[in-house]
Amino acid sequence: MTATQRRGRRIMMSAAEIDVFLAGHRTCRVATVSPDGRPHAGALWFAWDGTSLWLYSLVRSRRWADLRRDPRIAVVVDDGEDYGELRGVELSGSVDFVGEAPRTGVPHPELDTPERLFSERNFGLPAMPHDGRHAWLRLTPERVVSWDFTKMAAAAAGPEPGRS
Repeated sequence: MTATQRRGRRIMMSAAEIDVFLAGHRTCRVATVSPDGRPHAGALWFAWDGTSLWLYSLVRSRRWADLRRDPRIAVVVDDGEDYGELRGVELSGSVDFVGEAPRTGVPHPELDTPERLFSERNFGLPAMPHDGRHAWLRLTPERVVSWDFTKMAAAAAGPEPGRS
């Protein structure tokens, strides 16, 4: 194991920390694969339900077309300005298309939770406003990588007095 890998283990978030981090953010960067193999990245709002990342994407977008052709995706959610404040999570895998496209509000029980979470966080509304231009993508990650550089400062400070 290299030093970088050991340090990586020290700064990675626990599953509970990842859950809290994702639930507390709303903007992610989404990377897809274009037909010529080039990556395409863009920002998008999301909802995290504790298991899956739900993306509400325009169905007439390059992202949607890319994912219809190749459902592989990587998503990054991060924050921090100074080096010692940097925190983030990268989730990758393949998306599932859930519900009608575009979404018009036809009842779909699987979307009840993500639509409630998304609407409350992003619109301050108890119910999802459907515009007939967006639809849902679900990423249940196959791989999760996380980092929390604030842990380096804590480790450098050493144990709290009275602790070993």
